[in-house]
Amino acid sequence: MDNQNEYSSVAVTAEQIVSWPRVAAVSVMIAFSLPTFITGIEVYQGLTVPDTVWALIIGSVLLTIIGGTMGAIGAKTRLSSYLLVRIAFGDRGAGVVNLAFALSLIGWFGVNIDLFSGAVSHLLLDVFEIHIPDWPIEMAAGICMIITTIFGFKAINILASIMVPVLVVVTAMMFWAAYNQLSLEQFWYFEKSATLTLSDAVSAIVGAIIVGAIILPDITRFSKHWTGGVYTAFWAYMVVELIVLFVAAFAAAAIGQSEILSLMLGLGLGLAAFVIVIAGSWLLNSLNLYSTMLSVEATWPKITGKLYTCLFGLAGIIAAFFNILDMFIAFLSFLAAIFVPVSGVIMVDFLFVRREFYNLDSLNNNVKFSPAAFIAWLLGAALAVFSDVAFIPSFTGITVLDAVLISGIVYALLCNVWSTPVKNVEGEI
Repeated sequence: MDNQNEYSSVAVTAEQIVSWPRVAAVSVMIAFSLPTFITGIEVYQGLTVPDTVWALIIGSVLLTIIGGTMGAIGAKTRLSSYLLVRIAFGDRGAGVVNLAFALSLIGWFGVNIDLFSGAVSHLLLDVFEIHIPDWPIEMAAGICMIITTIFGFKAINILASIMVPVLVVVTAMMFWAAYNQLSLEQFWYFEKSATLTLSDAVSAIVGAIIVGAIILPDITRFSKHWTGGVYTAFWAYMVVELIVLFVAAFAAAAIGQSEILSLMLGLGLGLAAFVIVIAGSWLLNSLNLYSTMLSVEATWPKITGKLYTCLFGLAGIIAAFFNILDMFIAFLSFLAAIFVPVSGVIMVDFLFVRREFYNLDSLNNNVKFSPAAFIAWLLGAALAVFSDVAFIPSFTGITVLDAVLISGIVYALLCNVWSTPVKNVEGEI
């Protein structure tokens, strides 16, 4: 997996381009992962039913807008999200941003292995009465995910294309089992108190998924046309993600369970629960590791992508093996909030400021550092981090969206009063 195979430091070539449904299959399958089901359940637990439905719709719309824009940029330029960061922030500036990307993604790789092993262990005990410690499951799962990632986007795409139809059937089974116990009309009029505000719930939905929307260029760059990025985001977030979130919320109401595995077992899914746990987690973590490799190799290309994949995959396994990830979850959430505003800078830079520089030639003559991009990023990140600990007024009521908007607006203003120096293809400033 070097630069020529996965194009971490170059643009994707015409020979690697595929139709958008194949690209969308990767993003769509992530919607079937455990974190998505858990998010749907948690939102339902905190809101009335009508507000739950509104939160799911609003969150999906916001993710579609951000993911569609980032995905279209990736498809149009043929560049990964980390090369887009280099153009917007400069070579050295991108090193800082990409390090945050890598730390967050590899951390979530370990968290998901931990979640995966606990789920499989639980299911084995409940379904087959077999007790297996978590660590062998963590080892086996991590190795499978590393091997899949080593083979690159093609292997991830093949896995997604095979498993998406299966997961659609399993999710339909989950809905039907819940529907046999609770009608949609009964669900809508189900009385319960709210412990969250609508804006808090939307923030939770967007915050849990937005990282994937920001790095969507990593897969949409393989699309034939820029519209493939829009279609991918629409089907992933506005259709499949919304359906999965709703099914999880509906099933939680039908069975009266707030824990996803107990819920699936209570609905009689049994082996079908294994499919959701194994397939969804496998692809999600393979994509996490793949994006981590792209991030690091694009910034420090001296080591091959295969070695990076193995090293970071083993680091995630070791972290999960020693069960030290609980203390890192808050830190990882902090990192996610830190780089969410990056999308605001990139979207404004491409759409309104310097679209002509989003090509490989500009990268060959790139500046080292963009002060405008960094100031905008820091202000957006500060808003995301301190919104819960200081009185900062919200423009939209959704913290992560505020951060994206602030970073984009500040960057546009700074570019008007303070021209960002970017070398042209001849190397002049």
